[in-house]
Amino acid sequence: MLPIHNESRRVHFPLVTYAIIALNVIMFVLQMTFGDNFTLEYALVPANVVRGEALLTVLTSMFLHAGFLHIFSNMIYLWVFGPALEDVMGSIPYGIFYLLCGVAATVLQVVVNMNSQVPNLGASGAVAGVLGGYILLFPRDTIRTVSMIGGGMLSNRISALVLIGFWFILQLFSGLGSIADLNSDQGGVAYFAHIGGFVAGVALVKLFARRPPNNVAELI
Repeated sequence: MLPIHNESRRVHFPLVTYAIIALNVIMFVLQMTFGDNFTLEYALVPANVVRGEALLTVLTSMFLHAGFLHIFSNMIYLWVFGPALEDVMGSIPYGIFYLLCGVAATVLQVVVNMNSQVPNLGASGAVAGVLGGYILLFPRDTIRTVSMIGGGMLSNRISALVLIGFWFILQLFSGLGSIADLNSDQGGVAYFAHIGGFVAGVALVKLFARRPPNNVAELI
């Protein structure tokens, strides 16, 4: 299920959310233009960070992606769920929240796979923080989703609690199942980054939320 619209919120213009999406798109274009050398320079290699090298990649890696599907899925989740958090936090605090969740995601991924030479990249950890914050503040929100069934597309409505909760359970079990492969040099999904970002979002969101949310009924 892919979320496409939040039917429970009307928010002010989410400047930072859109800026983050734009920056990710710009970085992706640069990756496509300059190729693997550009990606490898700014992606995070856990073993290097553990040695105290290339520490800036803790930040730069969260704006890189491995392909079109990777960036599309991350940005659509951010586009659907980010604006409501920015609305209750304010733009600057929300930006700080997003970066902190991304850093927390990276830290956990590095801790569980300290010797890895495989480059890590993607906004998934930071976006997972947004999802963690969202499920804590707005579990009853209605989210419109689309699913591919039998070659066609099915549109449906589902609560944020069910959608995000299912996503997190999937990450948790997938992460536990991947423990045996942590020492391999094969690439894959950084499940522990997703888990770390999500937990950080849940832990931090109440510290950053400054005002009550608006819903559709209040703004129409």
